[in-house]
Amino acid sequence: MNPISSQTIAADRPALIYQPDGSRPDEVFAPDGTMRSHWSYLMDSLQTLGATAFEERCGKASRILRDDGATYNIYNDQQAPARPWRLDLVPSLISSEEWAQIESALLERAELFNLLLRDIYGPRKLLRHGVIPPEALFCHGGFLRACDGISLPGEHDLILHAVDMMRGPGGDICVLADRTQCPSGAGYALENRTVMSRVWPSLFRDSHVHRLAAFFQRLRSKLTSLAIGQDQPQVVVLTPGAHNETYFEHAYLANYLGLHLVQGSDLVVRNGYVWMKSLEGLSRVDVILRRVDDSYCDPVELRSDSRLGVPNLLDVVRAGRVVVANPLGSGILENPVLLRYLPAIARALLGRELRMDSVATYWCGDDQDCRYVLDNLPGLVIKPVWRGSTGRSVQAHSLTADELARLAGRIRRQPAQFVAQPLVAASCLPVYANGQLQPRPAILRSFAVAADTSYAIMPGGLTRVGSGLDTFNLTSQSGSCSKDTWVIATEPERIDSQAGRMERRAASPIEMVSLPSRVVENLFW
Repeated sequence: MNPISSQTIAADRPALIYQPDGSRPDEVFAPDGTMRSHWSYLMDSLQTLGATAFEERCGKASRILRDDGATYNIYNDQQAPARPWRLDLVPSLISSEEWAQIESALLERAELFNLLLRDIYGPRKLLRHGVIPPEALFCHGGFLRACDGISLPGEHDLILHAVDMMRGPGGDICVLADRTQCPSGAGYALENRTVMSRVWPSLFRDSHVHRLAAFFQRLRSKLTSLAIGQDQPQVVVLTPGAHNETYFEHAYLANYLGLHLVQGSDLVVRNGYVWMKSLEGLSRVDVILRRVDDSYCDPVELRSDSRLGVPNLLDVVRAGRVVVANPLGSGILENPVLLRYLPAIARALLGRELRMDSVATYWCGDDQDCRYVLDNLPGLVIKPVWRGSTGRSVQAHSLTADELARLAGRIRRQPAQFVAQPLVAASCLPVYANGQLQPRPAILRSFAVAADTSYAIMPGGLTRVGSGLDTFNLTSQSGSCSKDTWVIATEPERIDSQAGRMERRAASPIEMVSLPSRVVENLFW
């Protein structure tokens, strides 16, 4: 069945017609086989364009990505670790009506996780009232006792919050995971949008896509506002360095926001403050947007073998003389055990049920859950509670009988270190592959940034699609391709002039003098 009406297309321009896979939900077509209204213009345009012209656009996109230096570092590829960033030119579309529901649910979730973070490193009422078992919290490596009592100025400790979502078999959007330590992907979403607006200028304009600039404007404003009492605060982006998987994003965001990109060796603690080593001497730092994991940020108090952080950083944070966003210790919110207790947490902190459900989660530290997991192991996905301790997620149905037995043994020995979730097939999006539009499973990561009174949600986000129809692990490390996500408005969106000014912001002469001394030395040599 082909819902798209046939058209006569020249032989040198073969048609791009999308045929969905009938075994799983599809974003383009409704369950009755009819095309969703907000997809019609795009699919008609692609069909008229044809595969030959589409290939030309792919070449243009590749050149833009190459010129921008867009890469993603693959850790297990020693031959070519810095791979070019992969972007599929068929955008993922979301209607304004559906996005309004998703946006309200994401805003609510960000507020909840902010309250949860404040409670974990504050009064811990959820533990005292039995909402969360103590073992569920303290078994996770992201809980840092040295960060107890640390809070940020204002109403929000959680500045950035990312959520991975997918549409399940029932058609509802559900949450797969939360990213709170140093969420990645926002910079790649911005790069994708930049490329797509240049490759498809007319299509992008006529589709009335919600803009992304306002999100980054709010991010910069929030970071600046965290430095209380400073008229011209210095905000820097702390990166692990060029070998990190998302280093391109660190540099891209720093440049876009007009901030200095620094490494741990560029910063030093002196006289109770954090300073950046610059060409003109030491320059005080007020706010650090970190892209370094919690435990690596301070080798004195957190991880002694770290060369990525700043010695004695925590002392300055406790004294309130520098603000780190997201705050140190926020990695505890990525604990998947919390998904098991999230409905109870929401009732305790918000007084209501959440608008968007999370994927069903079973914690093996609970005796009843553990028995269920061991009895139904082949149909589950087993995940470590702490990603740095017990390996990666395992799709149990792909294991042999001996491997299943070994996995069950590991669970019995360390039950508190594992959670299980059902294997849920994600809905499909069209992907250009082998000269055709083919269905591929997809997940969406969207982002929230703290604003004055609540949170602002990025309209859309970073969509990742599998390399095959049966791909389960939809991560960039596994080779997944990315998509730009378009939230389609019913009428043209009013462009914020302030956001446009921020995009064109250039460094002042004083800022150029204040470059990190390491950067100036590298430029000299």
